[in-house]
Amino acid sequence: MIELVPIHDRTIRELQEEREHEVLSPNASFSDSTKGRLREEKECDLRPCYQRDRDRILYSKAFRRLSGKTQVFLAPEGDHYRTRLTHTLEVAQTARAISKSLRLNDDLTEAIALGHDLGHTPFGHAGERALNRIMKEVCNGHFKHFEQSIRVVDVIEKHGKGLNLTWEVRNGILNHQVDTIPATLEGRAVRLSDKMAYINHDIDDAVRGNIITEDDIPKRFTDVLGHGLTSRLNTELHDIIKTSIDTDDVRMSPEMNDILMDLKAWMFENVYTNPIAKGQESKAEELVIELFLHYVEHPELLPDDYKAMLDKEGETKERVVCDYVAGMTDRYAVNKFKDIKVPFSWDVY
Repeated sequence: MIELVPIHDRTIRELQEEREHEVLSPNASFSDSTKGRLREEKECDLRPCYQRDRDRILYSKAFRRLSGKTQVFLAPEGDHYRTRLTHTLEVAQTARAISKSLRLNDDLTEAIALGHDLGHTPFGHAGERALNRIMKEVCNGHFKHFEQSIRVVDVIEKHGKGLNLTWEVRNGILNHQVDTIPATLEGRAVRLSDKMAYINHDIDDAVRGNIITEDDIPKRFTDVLGHGLTSRLNTELHDIIKTSIDTDDVRMSPEMNDILMDLKAWMFENVYTNPIAKGQESKAEELVIELFLHYVEHPELLPDDYKAMLDKEGETKERVVCDYVAGMTDRYAVNKFKDIKVPFSWDVY
């Protein structure tokens, strides 16, 4: 690696680390105080550790595949529905806004946000349910997308070498769910932003899909949050900043959290279980299970990277097949299913 001539006996990275101590909150996570990586490695002369982690995630294959994975609507007709990638970018944007306002480390915040959904399956939560179900049946295992995200960055990426991310980024990815608490304030900013993002953009997509209208949203929500995506996000963002500033936590006010949880419950009743939006999910689940069973029976058909994982100590055939299927995009999964199940002579051109 080419290194720059130090500036006054300090590298650019060291100058950036020094600047963090000058401008960030005492409650922020400082790059020169990281708990480190799974494997020790030489520091970069340009980028602090969380910048490197962000870049590693951004250039990973798993990140690129997010563009082909369902967020909520399976195979929607239209170019403007969210995918798992656009969801990730919206989470990152909101989390960085919180992080900057509270003078936290926005490099760490962005790295966690960009990596938090790397383990999501094709077909959204339908694919996750399918893999969790079949793993329980065949090997008494389980599947959770946030745990899979850690497998992606630790085990699967870079031909089985992993990305070797810092402890703080890995902790934020693993604990971005609403029932766990990340160790860093940056991770907590991502956790809140994830919840805000999916509830609000799912409303936006549901309106676009003619499943609900803005007027259908109960007045008890609109009286507090206003109408439209921008108003809702702006209200929630200001509440988080006002509640968290000059504290050692990142949180919503109890009142705002109750409103958002009630809105989430309303979305489950009116959108997430709506037959128009979710009517094809059972087919998607069966497709994922069929792929899993096929590759368990024929592991020789796995790509070379995954076949190499079969020889690693502690890995099982079922776990490696689960990794492969979980990493598929929606379209790739459908095409593989066609290759397996549909005779070539039946193709229609």
